[in-house]
Amino acid sequence: MTADMRILIIDDQRPNLDLMEQLLAREGLHNVLGSTQPLRTLELFNSFEPDLVILDLHMPEFDGFAVLEQLNRRIPANDYLPILVLTADATRETRLRALALGARDFISKPLDALETLLRIWNLLETRALYKTLRTLVPPEHIELLRPART
Repeated sequence: MTADMRILIIDDQRPNLDLMEQLLAREGLHNVLGSTQPLRTLELFNSFEPDLVILDLHMPEFDGFAVLEQLNRRIPANDYLPILVLTADATRETRLRALALGARDFISKPLDALETLLRIWNLLETRALYKTLRTLVPPEHIELLRPART
């Protein structure tokens, strides 16, 4: 069900990107696109149409908060597209800011591989259920189920 879902990973550090791709591959998740160039996120998002975005926050030139703002404007209000934030900055302010900008989950580095994979599977399952719901319920009714975005 969720093994064919598309995952976009944005992290400016190649070793972190490689680690995430390896973890996902071991789980049978091979439809993965990774980039170390956060400035290309919107372009990659539009062309790849991911079901999950995994995003580092602290990156040079264009940080994860700016990426979240871009994605928040791009993702329709009646869509559920999860964004998982991975960062070494586990302060309360950072977590709250990321969640307020549209992140659906938050994991601190260094990563616990099992916890990370469980959270990824949970987000993918929710995405798959949402996509199924969209085929059964008219979009205007789905909109009534969602809280308003700020």
